[in-house]
Amino acid sequence: MSPFYLARSASKLVRRITSEVSVELKILSEKWRLLLAGLVFQYIHGLAARGVHYLHQPGPTLQDLGFMILPELGKERGYISETLFTFIFLSFVLWTFHPFILQTKRFYTVLIWRRVLAFLCASQFLRIVTFYSTQLPGPNYHCREGSPLARLPPPQNLAEVLLINFPRGVIYGCGDLIFSSHMIFTLVFVITYQKYGSIRFVKMLAWCIAVAQSLLIISSRKHYSVDVVVAWYTVNLVVFFVDKKLTELPDRSAGSASILPVSAKDKDTKLKEENTRLLNGNSGDSADRRPRAQMNGKHIENESHVDSESVKT
Repeated sequence: MSPFYLARSASKLVRRITSEVSVELKILSEKWRLLLAGLVFQYIHGLAARGVHYLHQPGPTLQDLGFMILPELGKERGYISETLFTFIFLSFVLWTFHPFILQTKRFYTVLIWRRVLAFLCASQFLRIVTFYSTQLPGPNYHCREGSPLARLPPPQNLAEVLLINFPRGVIYGCGDLIFSSHMIFTLVFVITYQKYGSIRFVKMLAWCIAVAQSLLIISSRKHYSVDVVVAWYTVNLVVFFVDKKLTELPDRSAGSASILPVSAKDKDTKLKEENTRLLNGNSGDSADRRPRAQMNGKHIENESHVDSESVKT
């Protein structure tokens, strides 16, 4: 490739990114409240998971069909499920930002994340209710009897609880079992791509990866099988019902600029203008602006003939 071609391509890419940033910032200025609320709830979810760790009572691992069928990976291979989850998470994040780079795009990044956070928050709220309702002895290695991490000593101050010891407190948490948080994120991401993605092969691959993630979580003994099973039908039902309540995303594949979401301020301004025209007796109806024709000194309007005198010059 010649330097001229590379410079030209880079210039186009910069213009595309700049244009997309300006559009997304305009949408963000209208939708930032719900996005911020969704991000704050992620912290609340982490805080709740930290709190239930103080209530955790280690005990014998419960009988589990998945533990009987799937071989145990062990401590030394427990990273496999986390590696796969990291791949899923990063892949989805990169995909949601592809409108900034690619010319073909179907959605706005701000709006897709607003939708994703709504799905996550609804699912995580149900998760908080369930793992506080019943605390099960954790099957993970650091949650079993004899592990120094299985129980947390009473907090010395409020800051110790609020800081949630991130990220160690999240990785080595216990008691937040039903249902799996990893599967909440995985299924929300896969379902979202299923609806708004465009490559059929990737959709099929995403569902296969979700199944593999489920099996790896059980094999790693990070969750009981019931935690994964409950996540599968709960998250799908949550997404189904929440999606019906949300406004459908505009489809950008048509390439029309008119699909840009209209702000509430613009809607109010347009409504005021229409009301003003009505009060002034100008409804804007095209029927009120019909052209009048003149034939042989007679004006014709609405098929009625009105005689007029011809002016002699």
